[in-house]
Amino acid sequence: MTPIRHLHGCVEVSRETVPVHELFRGETVWKGEVEVYDLTGHPKAKRAYAWSHREGENDEGERFVAVLEIPPVDSA
Repeated sequence: MTPIRHLHGCVEVSRETVPVHELFRGETVWKGEVEVYDLTGHPKAKRAYAWSHREGENDEGERFVAVLEIPPVDSA
């Protein structure tokens, strides 16, 4: 079962991969790729975004994040 299906109970179809470079006060706070999915079967969202990032002591772990395109989220 995919993370989006597991977390949000809907079917996803991969749409595209978007490079994201997030800045705050001129400094990079995150840079990576976000996977964009079209959704079927969710009552509110038509799209979802997913990415992973390293975490933990010495970055030995990896965390996966999946969010729905529901305001205020409107893009990768």
